[in-house]
Amino acid sequence: MNKSIAIWLLFGLIGLSACTNTSSRILFDGTSDDDWYTSGNVSVEDSILVISGLDSYAVLKNSKYKDFDLNLKMRTVQGGKGFIGIHTDDSGKGYRIAVNNDIKDPVWWKMTGSLLSVRNLTKSLVKDGQWFDLNIRVEGQAVSVKVNGTVVVEYIEPAQPWRISPNENAVLSEGTFSLVSEGKGNIEFKEISIETLDRKDINIPAQIAVAKNEQDDDILRLHQEDFPVLDYHVHLKGGFTKEAAARQSRRTGINYAIAPNCGIGFTVTDDKGIYAFLDSMRTQPFILAMQGEGREWVTTFSEKARNEFDFIFTDALTFTDMKGRRVRLWINDEVIIDDEQKYMDMIVDKTCQVMKEPANIFVNPFFLPEQMSDRYDMFWTDERVEKVIDAIIENGKVLEINELYHIPSKAIIAKAKKAGVKFSFGSNNISPEVGRLEYSIQMKKECGLTSQDMYKPPVKL
Repeated sequence: MNKSIAIWLLFGLIGLSACTNTSSRILFDGTSDDDWYTSGNVSVEDSILVISGLDSYAVLKNSKYKDFDLNLKMRTVQGGKGFIGIHTDDSGKGYRIAVNNDIKDPVWWKMTGSLLSVRNLTKSLVKDGQWFDLNIRVEGQAVSVKVNGTVVVEYIEPAQPWRISPNENAVLSEGTFSLVSEGKGNIEFKEISIETLDRKDINIPAQIAVAKNEQDDDILRLHQEDFPVLDYHVHLKGGFTKEAAARQSRRTGINYAIAPNCGIGFTVTDDKGIYAFLDSMRTQPFILAMQGEGREWVTTFSEKARNEFDFIFTDALTFTDMKGRRVRLWINDEVIIDDEQKYMDMIVDKTCQVMKEPANIFVNPFFLPEQMSDRYDMFWTDERVEKVIDAIIENGKVLEINELYHIPSKAIIAKAKKAGVKFSFGSNNISPEVGRLEYSIQMKKECGLTSQDMYKPPVKL
């Protein structure tokens, strides 16, 4: 059986198991915080447990839980943020589940529901000030997190989890729970309850058998080093549904920005199509992007409709050549070259014109048609590269590192980084199998990219 399929069959069985020999307990019912050790600004007001400001927390007294379903009805207020600690003690061991709905937070890749350092999330499904249900389930080696009933994390801890400092203690064991505030606002709780699960009903060897080998998992390493793990360029193509995308995202640990192709002859052709797409996707755990196709996309869609997306990207692969012919650079029959150097200069000029369009990210960048791609460095001279980078900077564009074509080159990325350009990673998948960002991660390592070099999408809720 395919290993990834086995993992999700196992999660399905986990949800059906442990239905016997369980016990329930109310941890907070709106009356008092007597079951909790508290420190800092913690109070019960109008039947709500309020934890406010920096360094305030509550720790459940005299408790040692291993396998459980923890349910919290809660909200953040005025930018409150923090985490729920599980399997913890006074040494701070165990996992932390993020509570953060502040879309302006500069650390934008640790939103509500994140299993911190292992599965950091780039989108929160809830808003500041909105009551929501948070469910945290630990069953053997499996940890899952739901926000308002939507699964946002599914993780199976292997027998040998890979951790770096300061995450060495982020592993499963047993312990109590902590509710910790790390922001200036409030974290508030209406109800907290737990149902314990019987470990004898859990097939832990089966879980370990399908867990990832984390010793060579580059995606986990990005989470561990506090780097935003987001594929900014994913399409629902070839029967790849939003449900399948969500499962695949949880399996790989890579967050997705989902984008329809928008333009004449593409999936979305008018404002009505934009709104229909957004209506079907707003409650999904994805950042939502638009790919503007051709040079007509700017006039095909209204500015109001375009701005409903979290961000917009376009490329310079489609244009009208010097003889008035429509060209798509990836289609060989449309690339008619009389003089290669003049054709290359035209590509550069067309690219610089595209930088003036109202998109956020320049994708499929520094692309060459097949007839010229075998001499990439010869055509992309320093002068031409610098001309395009200047246009990127002048127009405030982000530069994509593209998985499909493995572009731009390391030399171009290094030049762009030195010039202060921000970056995005993009699979640009043409099939349901979205990649694992291998080229992007290689370039990140070789060019020394940090979280500060990555583009922060202006996510809307």
